[in-house]
Amino acid sequence: MWKYVAIGLIAVVPASAPSQAVASAAPIVVTTAQNGVEAAMTDSAAGWNAGDLARFMRIYSDAPDTSFVTKEGVLRGKAVMAERYRTRYDFGDGTKRGALSFATLDFRMLDRAHALYIGRYTLRGGDGRVQSGVTSLVFRKERGGWRIIADHSS
Repeated sequence: MWKYVAIGLIAVVPASAPSQAVASAAPIVVTTAQNGVEAAMTDSAAGWNAGDLARFMRIYSDAPDTSFVTKEGVLRGKAVMAERYRTRYDFGDGTKRGALSFATLDFRMLDRAHALYIGRYTLRGGDGRVQSGVTSLVFRKERGGWRIIADHSS
């Protein structure tokens, strides 16, 4: 499969283009939308760190088709996702739950009302254990702000 991707990428670059043009990227511009999404991510992590499951989950859309991809399959609906978090993590004990943080790796608008956020999550337990991985989140601008409609974390 990768050879097809490489061929497709080579075909896009004109033969006369200097090699530096391919390697250099346009400067990253932080938009109001990105600021809104990152603020929502920060607030969600603060909810987790405070042991407040409702605040942590506020970032998810209430739409019934909101999805979360797990090793076991796709979960749908905010209530189902909240129950999964409630049963897997101890929201009454910060040492067991751990401290959550996010770092933005990529952000792009998909259209005026949808954005893709790719970030690294880090969960530091009180016992010194660290879980970290990459998350891909699709956000939709809703009446209450930017909300996740699709979450794939690994």
